Amino acid sequence: MSQKIWQKKAESNLEHSQKVEAFTVGNDIDFDLKLAKYDVLGSLAHCEMLCSINLLTAEEWQQIQKELNIILEDIESGTFIIESGIEDVHSQVEHLLTKRIGDVGKKIHSGRSRNDQVLTDLKLFFKAEILDIKNLTRKLFEQLIDLSNQHKDVLLPGYTHLQVAMPSSFGLWFGAYAESLTDDMEVLLAAFNVVNKNPLGSGAGYGSSFPLNRQLTTELLGFKTMNTNVVYAQMTRGKSEKVLAMALATIAATLAKFAYDSCLYMSQNFGFIAFPDSLTTGSSIMPHKKNPDVFEIMRAKCNRIQALPNEITILINNLPSGYHRDVQLTKECLFPAIDSLKECLEMLHFMLQHVEIKTDTVNQNIYKYMFSVEQVNEEVLNGVAFRDAYKKVGLEIENGHFEPNFNVKHSHEGSIGNLCNHHIEAQMNSVLIKFEE
Repeated sequence: MSQKIWQKKAESNLEHSQKVEAFTVGNDIDFDLKLAKYDVLGSLAHCEMLCSINLLTAEEWQQIQKELNIILEDIESGTFIIESGIEDVHSQVEHLLTKRIGDVGKKIHSGRSRNDQVLTDLKLFFKAEILDIKNLTRKLFEQLIDLSNQHKDVLLPGYTHLQVAMPSSFGLWFGAYAESLTDDMEVLLAAFNVVNKNPLGSGAGYGSSFPLNRQLTTELLGFKTMNTNVVYAQMTRGKSEKVLAMALATIAATLAKFAYDSCLYMSQNFGFIAFPDSLTTGSSIMPHKKNPDVFEIMRAKCNRIQALPNEITILINNLPSGYHRDVQLTKECLFPAIDSLKECLEMLHFMLQHVEIKTDTVNQNIYKYMFSVEQVNEEVLNGVAFRDAYKKVGLEIENGHFEPNFNVKHSHEGSIGNLCNHHIEAQMNSVLIKFEE
């Protein structure tokens, strides 16, 4: 076992040390590999700043810069590893530098704690992942808008309380989820704004006596601003994760609801939509089955993501200010959730490329009552009081005499087809522009 960067002398009880390390580190090294790129980028910015305040000479900075860029290339090519006995990605990068350029590599940690180093890595990682999710969400949004416009005149039975209610349309159905994503994107933007603040230079939460130029590292790393108060910078560990978890859960809620709708609408009792056999699964004993397994798994994954904010809240709740090792465990639940949501966004986009819309559903006799409201409205337009019209049509339904006339059945095509999708697209574009500001 290698000596840790924080150790002053060799471990006296190796067995104890190994047991403690196994318990406290766990599988954190696997998650650290996701942060490797950002650790190097953070170190590049930090060392350039150290050179600007004369804590590194120009020659030392050039040596460090060259080697850090080589390490970055190894990370991007997939050859970078955290060696056995190395505590984390931060130690691995410093170990490689020291191994390759000697004592100069030991200077990169001046004015920095592993606390603000980890925070910087995480915030850079979160920013990149949020932007990936933003792009995937926008792609799905645009697809839903296209489907909404394409099927705006195809009637779809509307349900309340799982009872036949009033006429809707596939245009409204797809458009509703598109608009839902605009609100979800607002929450994602809020999470982006929270993590888009530079914690580097806050040290262990109490700053540094070195004349660090935090504005320079803020600009070099592409943060919009910095966490000004160094104590609060450390308090954002856990808080950033929680805010991001809320954004993930919000998008997941939209996907879960769409997945549930899809499972329902694919069933024989509804039969509103279908998918090719290759995108459904069968039964081991029932040859007629076409199961919506993709949407069921999507629903389950997204429901699990919706539990994420509560899980992180429980992990970080009632911790005092300052750093505490508890927050390490947020990686175990948050990192897989990020990957899971991205997978679900991609899979839903793929599935919708193959959706089959049934165009004659509302012609079935069981849906004739959903035109009753329009029949009442027509009576009202002809001068009948609403309550009298409602009673008249209601009695016709109870007596089995109700039959919507032709004008009523076709009066919805114009109004239901009027989706105002251009307003929804404008809302989404407004949010997307804010990501770039």
